[in-house]
Amino acid sequence: MPVHNSQITTIFEQIADLLEIKGANVFRVRAYRNGAQSISNLSINLSDMVKEGEDLTELSGIGDDLAAKIEEIIRTGECSYLEELKEELSPGLLDILEIPRLGPKRVKTIYDELGIDDVDDLEKAAQEHQIQELSGFGKKTEQNILEGIQDNKKKKGVERHLLFRAEEYVADLIDYLENKEGVNKVTAAGSFRRRKETIGDIDLLVTCEDREKTAQAFVDYEDVKEITAQGEKRSAVILKSGLQVDLRIIDEEQYGSALMYFTGSQAHNVVLRQLAQDQGLKLSEYGVFDGEDNLASATEEEVYQALGLNYITPELRENNGEVKAAQNEELPELVTVDEIKGDLQMHTTASDGDNTLKEMVEGARAKGYEYLAITDHSQRVSVAGGLDEEELLAEIEKMEQLNQEYDGFEILKSCEVDILKDGTMDLADEVLEKLDVVVASTHFYRDLDKAEQTERIVKGLKNPHVNILAHPTGRIIGKRTEMEMDLEKIMKTAVEEGCFLEINASPKRLDLSDKYCRLAKDLGLKLVISTDAHSVQQLDNMYYGVDQARRGWLTADDIINTRDVEGLKKLLDRE
Repeated sequence: MPVHNSQITTIFEQIADLLEIKGANVFRVRAYRNGAQSISNLSINLSDMVKEGEDLTELSGIGDDLAAKIEEIIRTGECSYLEELKEELSPGLLDILEIPRLGPKRVKTIYDELGIDDVDDLEKAAQEHQIQELSGFGKKTEQNILEGIQDNKKKKGVERHLLFRAEEYVADLIDYLENKEGVNKVTAAGSFRRRKETIGDIDLLVTCEDREKTAQAFVDYEDVKEITAQGEKRSAVILKSGLQVDLRIIDEEQYGSALMYFTGSQAHNVVLRQLAQDQGLKLSEYGVFDGEDNLASATEEEVYQALGLNYITPELRENNGEVKAAQNEELPELVTVDEIKGDLQMHTTASDGDNTLKEMVEGARAKGYEYLAITDHSQRVSVAGGLDEEELLAEIEKMEQLNQEYDGFEILKSCEVDILKDGTMDLADEVLEKLDVVVASTHFYRDLDKAEQTERIVKGLKNPHVNILAHPTGRIIGKRTEMEMDLEKIMKTAVEEGCFLEINASPKRLDLSDKYCRLAKDLGLKLVISTDAHSVQQLDNMYYGVDQARRGWLTADDIINTRDVEGLKKLLDRE
């Protein structure tokens, strides 16, 4: 079974974290971080490259040392160097790093000053108020640590996987099953099909000619770590990644009702069953029944129709009013990835991207886009090679020159500009006014209190040159919580000022969440879906952002980058 790129990325990130805690040379730490970033940007599987004998050192950020470790991981599934570091320091440090808001720098301080190397000792130290005495911490950070520990304890034993990581494993498994003799259909249902940002387990529905043979093929899959059930109707396994997969073998004539049932959500199904009862019917995974007569079961469309409803797309099935909307024929026509005409956040080698300006432009053109915005970081983000005013002006000149090479495509001059602690912008207004799009963001001072954080961002949005607030809450799913802020006030300010908020399509962020997308729609605030791509390959992440928008009930009209370039510019014009 091939090792996935995400597994190698995680190992390199863990090595970088432990090296930083150890106090290793900063360039060595950076080598592993850059390597992890480079691998996460790849569209080709490294296992395939190794199998074909390709030279890994030709990849950006991968030298001889990292290439050798990649080959070891692919060959053995492990990295001996990581195990050495865990043994030298403590494997418990990786558990501490799982606590939200505790990055390597803070963990290093705790480790160096207090000798703490596991979560239990950290919790005890926080309860005894030892943490707040450390330089750069304080009472609020100490309380955040305690809350993060409690949150992680609640999640313990309920392992969830990021959607994009689960997708890697599911795609391989579906491909394996579809190529087995006698297998007709294979569909992933559950929260995966509803495109939730994290996945607890996977329900696979299959139709086939031979139930016993198909069930055996499923449990024989080489990535299976443990078989927890095996039968002609249901089998269940745990993959080596920790992902639990249930296989349900369904009769062809009942495929639609079963797919609806196992897609869920549970709350959506409860409402549908009650609706059926109100009509004197019975709804189950086997169909819609009027007494003994099965009225519909072959397709989901037929099942919904039998209940008097228009078809409800899986992303909306969360009991958030979708059944009533279907009854009233008021379901929105959700935005699709084909309606996106451009990408308004991405990075090049001018800051921390892997590809050049021209390469990113060619990548966008290959996707059929009409425009893109190049948004390399401003100077405050020095760790990412942020641009000062002179460097940005030089980049603007390059964009203007490159624009002359294309007809029917436009490079929008832009920059991702930090909102500083006092709410002012990281670059002067006379520079910002030269840009077509100003994307504002907050990378620092995440721990400000709610009122101060809100006013800081509000002030940033009131700058007449700002157009878009990027990754608004600052979250990284499962790693970093949302900043404390009054997001509704920020959204209302954006509406008043003619600004927009971003749905960041990076699958590790998906910021805004679906509930905030719905709030924006209710407030009349239009949004932009951007990939925040750091490589050409990451431009493909757009569909994760579209998934998030669809879960938030958004239409093409709610998303500004469904407009052509002239329509977009009209929306961006704040005068």
